[in-house]
Amino acid sequence: GKATADDFVILVPSFLISELKRAFEIGFLLYLPFITIDLIVTTILMAMGMSMVSPTVISVPFKLFLFVAIDGWSRLMHGLVLSYTTPGG
Repeated sequence: GKATADDFVILVPSFLISELKRAFEIGFLLYLPFITIDLIVTTILMAMGMSMVSPTVISVPFKLFLFVAIDGWSRLMHGLVLSYTTPGG
């Protein structure tokens, strides 16, 4: 018959699309500070004339320190749990 809003065929794809949207948002928000650290480290290394040093070797410890300093796992999990709450309580 006719599909309604409560049908499994409608609910599963909508849930998957909303979860993929949230995952891309989280991934993008995690990527921004890390790419900023990469750019800063690369700029500093080039300014110091250290072009043979890999920026990744220098930037990874800074990225890990940033993630730990802002309590990254806790913030990430908190954001994921809050994404399941309904908007009006």
